[in-house]
Amino acid sequence: MIEGPGPTVDTLGTNDDKPVIEVSGRETYRSAGQLRLVTVGVQPNTDLLSALRAWFDGDEAVVPRELIYPPGQSEEEVNQQNEADFRASQSSAETSALRELGFPVSVKVTRVLPDRPAAAALKAGDVIDTVDGQQVTSRQRLVELITAKPAGSALAIGYTRNGTKATATIKTVSGDGNTPQIGVEVENQQPHPFQVTFDIDKIGGPSAGLMFALGIIDKLGPDDLTGGKIIAGTGTIDDEGRVGPIGGIPQKLVGAKEARATVFLTPADNCEEAVANAQPGLALVKVSTLDEALSALRALRDNRPVPRC
Repeated sequence: MIEGPGPTVDTLGTNDDKPVIEVSGRETYRSAGQLRLVTVGVQPNTDLLSALRAWFDGDEAVVPRELIYPPGQSEEEVNQQNEADFRASQSSAETSALRELGFPVSVKVTRVLPDRPAAAALKAGDVIDTVDGQQVTSRQRLVELITAKPAGSALAIGYTRNGTKATATIKTVSGDGNTPQIGVEVENQQPHPFQVTFDIDKIGGPSAGLMFALGIIDKLGPDDLTGGKIIAGTGTIDDEGRVGPIGGIPQKLVGAKEARATVFLTPADNCEEAVANAQPGLALVKVSTLDEALSALRALRDNRPVPRC
């Protein structure tokens, strides 16, 4: 199969005359520049001549079909997973962006599993605040804190019930895949008096997370993050605002250049590959968190140094 530069989308702009990121119930702001997510296009049906041309074309890559559609998975299953990853990236982008804007996340217990350690201490409706004194800032962070110690460890779980704070000692047990657990189901709660929706399709995977998060922050805050520049970027994002590496860097850099971007926000773990495939006039800015990306954009706007790949 052949991979090449795919379409780029301005998260501050429109898609089919509808805002890519739409906010209802709160004032939004316009920016002078753009924040563009980038994609990889895949040519599924390839003949030998096309493959040979792509092999010698620096803008394209010839890859085994199994890299796109792993053995044992149908095309439909892979596409469904890509769509699910795309939706999850939007959810994490919203969570991390709204936290930056002053809307903290609380982690609420929705169900306590019977015959599990937590059943003796926690109830549905409790909010879990800390684990061994460390703040629980998202469902993901709770899982990380519980699984940081082996099964059988005693954890001090701080929680709030009906406005009253308390602490319980709960010993973990081994769950699926020998993963430590206490036996609760939880959900993120992040109350805010407005709604954020996304209007974009025909894109899959988790790699647009960072640019979605930046787009939300730019639209909801009076601070123009772009400084009038066309800024492209890529990277997964989780509920904690951590930026992760992605695939297709060479093709995404070409797509960014074709979109007239002058800056490319690059996940730190992709920097080596990005430098090896750098495009003229496209500055590679290294980021590993949403906070770092915001700091870099503000520094660029103010003509201050930024971390480069």
